[in-house]
Amino acid sequence: MKKFILLCFTIVSVFSFRCYSQQSKINAADKKYDGYAYIDAIKTYERVARKGYKSEDMFKKLGNAYYFNSEFEGAAKWYGELFAMNPSPEPEFYYRYAQSLKATGQTAQANKILDEFNSKYQNDNRGRLYKENLNYLDKIKANSGRYKIEDAGINSKYSDYSTFVANNKIYFASARDTGNFSNRKHKWTGEYFTNLYVTDVDSAKVKKFRTALNTKFHESSPVLTKDGKTIYFTRNNYIDGKKGKNEDKITFIKIYKATLENGKWTNIRELPFSSNNYSTAHPALSPDEKTLYFASDMPGSIGQSDLFKVSINEKGEYGTPQNLGKSINTEGKETFPYVSNENEIYFASDGHPGLGGLDVFVGQIDTDGNISDIQNVGTDVNSPKDDFAYIIDSGTREGYFSSNKDGGRGSDDIYKFLETRRLKCIQELYGLITDVQTGMILPEAKVSLYDRNLNLKNTTIADATGNYTFSVECAEKYYVRAEKPDYATKEVSIEIPDETGKTNLPIALESIKCKVTIGDDLGKCFGIKMIYFDLDKSNIREEAALDLEKILDVLNQNPKMKLDIRSHTDSRASHKYNEALSDRRAKSTIEWLITNGVDKNRLTGKGYGETQLVNECSDNVKCSEEKHQENRRSEFIITAL
Repeated sequence: MKKFILLCFTIVSVFSFRCYSQQSKINAADKKYDGYAYIDAIKTYERVARKGYKSEDMFKKLGNAYYFNSEFEGAAKWYGELFAMNPSPEPEFYYRYAQSLKATGQTAQANKILDEFNSKYQNDNRGRLYKENLNYLDKIKANSGRYKIEDAGINSKYSDYSTFVANNKIYFASARDTGNFSNRKHKWTGEYFTNLYVTDVDSAKVKKFRTALNTKFHESSPVLTKDGKTIYFTRNNYIDGKKGKNEDKITFIKIYKATLENGKWTNIRELPFSSNNYSTAHPALSPDEKTLYFASDMPGSIGQSDLFKVSINEKGEYGTPQNLGKSINTEGKETFPYVSNENEIYFASDGHPGLGGLDVFVGQIDTDGNISDIQNVGTDVNSPKDDFAYIIDSGTREGYFSSNKDGGRGSDDIYKFLETRRLKCIQELYGLITDVQTGMILPEAKVSLYDRNLNLKNTTIADATGNYTFSVECAEKYYVRAEKPDYATKEVSIEIPDETGKTNLPIALESIKCKVTIGDDLGKCFGIKMIYFDLDKSNIREEAALDLEKILDVLNQNPKMKLDIRSHTDSRASHKYNEALSDRRAKSTIEWLITNGVDKNRLTGKGYGETQLVNECSDNVKCSEEKHQENRRSEFIITAL
């Protein structure tokens, strides 16, 4: 059904290719092609081509017939013939040709075609993604070597794919022959219709899902709710013994829902946003089961199939489907979504830069539902063929995916894996919020995380011990803002290392309400260590004026407060010189305050030179610049309140 579904999602493009040749064999092949009997169409077209007949339309159809069945070697051959006849076909053929070339190991030629594709069709998202990721093969290589992979042990010689694990059982779709002579093959793919099967985890004993869920047509992509009482799955437009068709007699696929009652699956109904005129497929539930993700080519789609989401309320009612947007959807196929407990969305795509065919990608869903940081999961899972239907247990890092890669038993096979190394570099940003003066912890401070462009990413409240934590991305720059009543808001930048781990960022807040008494240094309230003057001068510098404005404001708010302003120097230069210099500086500070409106009777001051050192850095003692700085200070001692 995987191939069948991919075909359904390309019906619109297929209809646009009509053949006007009058030759009977071409007409016969066209009839099979337009009926999506691709296996028979290939045989007829190739017989005609071998006789030397050339036609752009025929080469398009031959390429498509192989491409839609994931037979990329044949697709590359006939798309090559198409480009030989017409170097500038429609944009879709550039991309399909490039994908087919990659799938057959012709990466350099594929990239050349993609360069032409992006040059001619710059509005196509696939070309933009390729151009932005010219070193995509290096990135894929870096993401590889992270898995231990083995055959799941439940495969047949037919198509087996699309697993879901619930209650220690594996549910999956298979086209295996279990019905002897009653089996029916689908003319589009030449394979049997798929049904749902089940087996115990770590068991090779497979049983057909003997319920009303299976019909004589296709079923696949099962997903169960955590209580095991509801199942969503994909099926042909077929219910109650009736097959639905659109006006062109095409039967699309839909998502169905059933409930378990008295041990039987019943109440089988298509979801209300399904339609006879487009396909919906591959349901996936969010961890809280309030959102259903799925693939569709419904109106509003960007490409051949897009990923959508729809809300589910407490009554089980569905909202309006929303397209997940251009960050994840391309003009190609995005399909088989799966959302992990860590809000990662895994999906298959042939529109994002990959190895050919469908590749598995992963993106991160943020708190607003936006998807970012989309990456190819690497060559362990992905191959030049179709790789899809990836699911993972976030705790054990075990999971399954499906692929038609070389070496399998059937056209599609199910593989089991263990992820031994996380794809994403995982970083935790944490820190302690304290008072800058006392060192006291500050619980319940509001802490906000902003990205390098100052977009708000997350907000938290420091716990009872003053600690906060954020999950952050490696090798990114962030701004962390801490706020608390009676404290000045502070924002600090931080560069996160490009390695898994934790990054500590403590933040000390400055109180905007100082408790002072007679004898205290008012400057300490504002972290004023010294008033800056030009070297060997007593002129107050511009940056010093800001600190004096703070002192001025306090004096204006407290008209009875008096200050004794004391200026100190370090031990360098002579005692006499230092005493005179510090005295001039103390008087300059007093004059500045008086000039700005403070009564001179409220101010006294004196320069003490180097007579009141706060450390050992006296004459002839070798000290660092930092140590000397401790002695160069200004004090604003409160003498009256």
